[in-house]
Amino acid sequence: MSGQEPPTADEAVRYRVRMSPPSATRVPLPSCSAFSFLYGESLAGTAPTAATWLAIEQPGPWGARALTESHFDPELGAELNRRAQGTGVRISLIRRVGRHTLSQESGPRTVLIASTLPSHSDFRALTVRDPRELLDLDFAALGAGRIDAGDPHPEPALLVCTNSKRDRCCAVLGRSLALGLAELHGGVAHAKLWETDHLGGHRFAPTALVLPGGYLYGRLDVQTALLAAERAAKGEMSPELCRGRSTWSRMGQAADLALRTDLALYTADAVEVVAEEELTAGLWAVTALANDIEYRVLVEQTTAAEPRPESCGKPAGTPAALHVVAIERAEVPARV
Repeated sequence: MSGQEPPTADEAVRYRVRMSPPSATRVPLPSCSAFSFLYGESLAGTAPTAATWLAIEQPGPWGARALTESHFDPELGAELNRRAQGTGVRISLIRRVGRHTLSQESGPRTVLIASTLPSHSDFRALTVRDPRELLDLDFAALGAGRIDAGDPHPEPALLVCTNSKRDRCCAVLGRSLALGLAELHGGVAHAKLWETDHLGGHRFAPTALVLPGGYLYGRLDVQTALLAAERAAKGEMSPELCRGRSTWSRMGQAADLALRTDLALYTADAVEVVAEEELTAGLWAVTALANDIEYRVLVEQTTAAEPRPESCGKPAGTPAALHVVAIERAEVPARV
């Protein structure tokens, strides 16, 4: 299960040019995304973890921590964060693709709520005139997949990370992707398109989240983003450039993707992670069900050999790297 050979420096430069917007604006080298691509860093197991996503529309510019650094009431943002802590709910701010003025934009806000749990998958949308209405939500219930607010959302949603205050790669590459998709005028026919504030993994920009499945992707271009959207509309995930499903831990994400690739399983809920065990330091056994068969996936965690910035402007570090070293089919029938 060895990965591909890392690209050369020239290939990394050509990649950055291809992914940059068609203007004089480029992500200058060195950037965190260029280093990540140059060293062939794996995307598997790099998605943030969240059983349920709560995405709140907030027009205008955002700060680095958008929920408390934007036109959104910072006290309300801090309280929502407090209530979400430990529940499995992750809060994001979203906005329409386009220009974002400094003026406060009032009016109704769209709120998306998506449970990514295979047994409780649900996707709802509601409109609020005052974001304080969100204090009425039961966050523990949301994290368990019980959504009792809003109406069913008719199609998947594609959220592209574009927060310029968080990382320049997301600002340039993510925004270029969002604008490119928007310019297609219906090219994202099966996905509602939004900009979002933070999906982690700046070095994998452009990054995007597909709801309700909870699959995250990195190093996207318009074609691969469209493919992820089209597959989501058919109830599938796209293994190409997938970082993982936020439902699972990082170890579970790596195991899920490896098992899907090995068995060619693309239906969104075809794999379910049911248990994890750390066997020795840095080696995990992940138990997963696929086609009613139990598998044991061994995942090794190492650190990157070559130092690189995990985000633009930060000192070089050695991020964790996950490698699936074995997939074993259980000898006993899967648990029911």
